[in-house]
Amino acid sequence: QVQLVESGGGSVQAGGSLRLSCGASGGTFSSYYMGWFRQAPGKEREFVADISWSGSVTRYADSVKDRFTISRGNVKNTIYLQMNSLKPEDTAVYLCAVLRGVSHNPTSVVYWGQGTQVTVSS
Repeated sequence: QVQLVESGGGSVQAGGSLRLSCGASGGTFSSYYMGWFRQAPGKEREFVADISWSGSVTRYADSVKDRFTISRGNVKNTIYLQMNSLKPEDTAVYLCAVLRGVSHNPTSVVYWGQGTQVTVSS
């Protein structure tokens, strides 16, 4: 059974930083990307960033480019999202995902994590 487990969410003031982690288990993921989506109350789920299995390709939403960095751990089933210069509009539930690399539309996601809350206060 595939499981994606996120950690690292929390509350921070604007301008602060957080680091999210996600570990995947129970499956083979070498054909897929792993990444992060987020969903704020009353809004649609949106893509944040993803990374190829090799780690050589990373993609970001324009809203987080130059502030967030996605990376893989030494264990390739683990990914991280370093979030710097956080803004109140970054407040959302952040969900880890395994997705097909053809697109970063939520419909390309094969597996979802449960999510971790990130709250940024002004």
